[in-house]
Amino acid sequence: MTEEYELETLAVRAGIARSQFHEHSEAMFLTSSFVFDSAAQAAARFSGAEPGNIYARFTNPTVTMFEQRLAALEGAERCVAFASGMAAILGSVMGLMKAGEHIVASRSIFGSTVQLFSNILGRFGIETTYVSPTDPEEWRRAVKPNTRLFFVESPSNPLTEVSDIAALAKIAHESGAWLAVDNCFCSPALQQPLKLGADIIIHSATKYLDGQGRVLGGAVLGKKELMEGVYTFLRTAGPTLSAFNAWVLLKGLETLSLRMEAHSRHALELATWLETHPKVTRVLYPGLPSHPQHALAMKQQKTGGGIVAFEVVGGKDAAWQVIDSTRLLSITANLGDAKTTITHPASTTHSRMTPEQRAAAGIGEGLIRIAVGLEAVSDLKADLARGLDRL
Repeated sequence: MTEEYELETLAVRAGIARSQFHEHSEAMFLTSSFVFDSAAQAAARFSGAEPGNIYARFTNPTVTMFEQRLAALEGAERCVAFASGMAAILGSVMGLMKAGEHIVASRSIFGSTVQLFSNILGRFGIETTYVSPTDPEEWRRAVKPNTRLFFVESPSNPLTEVSDIAALAKIAHESGAWLAVDNCFCSPALQQPLKLGADIIIHSATKYLDGQGRVLGGAVLGKKELMEGVYTFLRTAGPTLSAFNAWVLLKGLETLSLRMEAHSRHALELATWLETHPKVTRVLYPGLPSHPQHALAMKQQKTGGGIVAFEVVGGKDAAWQVIDSTRLLSITANLGDAKTTITHPASTTHSRMTPEQRAAAGIGEGLIRIAVGLEAVSDLKADLARGLDRL
């Protein structure tokens, strides 16, 4: 698509490549390999002299359509799709860094990302320093001569802390490093980090890009030359997005803007109600004026998003009681679904962090995270009140 179109149009139209059958819906190419017209063409494809599909580990038309559509939504030159969000984070580091280099990361990131950086990449000589997501000067002080990458989630998981992406990008670039932003909570419908100065965008497409909890997927986006190393890692190591999953994600992107608007509207209403409940000690939602980074969120994001975190009186036992009293909400750690989900981060998504790491990140035993879905908010309130009112 060579003209300038709005995001909603790109979400429906970008990246379409029709076959000789002129199908209207994107085709699903379920094949492991592709046939060449001649030995010379096969050689040209493998050498890169001729563009085209070779082997589905690293080239597939359906996956390419997903990559091109998501790149259009994020304003990126190139997207490399992966089998999951964690595979995407691994691919970005392995494709761009080497042993002896250093990452500065927010201490408020997904628990599995902490495990990847500290317990796996650390064994291969890549060091990580964790800093506050909301204090840019802490990032500056953490920089070392070998710092190669800044990594942040904004909003963060699960506390919805909002980082100043433009400020972090400036510090990263002054230090000779790249800034990678996990844009999972907002999606390009609410936030476009590249426009704020970021170099790399990470997605767990499993979440809002799909939108119905059906498939796993991930993506890394940025400039073409930067993504070449990421693509080389994918081609060699093979953490590949399947054609079927890519097709499902393409369908999810078509309704992304509509869903994110509804998620955000519902989340704001629910968060406002939770603030009034006597057994709730604090509510963390970027769309609330009480959120510590509300002004920054409204500057960087279109809306507050769909994630609400709140703490209850009574710690873990009380949090579990609230969760176990629900009949409508789904007790699951996934998010970005049309169905509202609820989880206790300290014992699920962030359970592999040490108690000290959780404390430093502000993840208390009474914290509950809700990914607000598309149900009637009145029903969600009634379901939560069942447990809250009994505390």
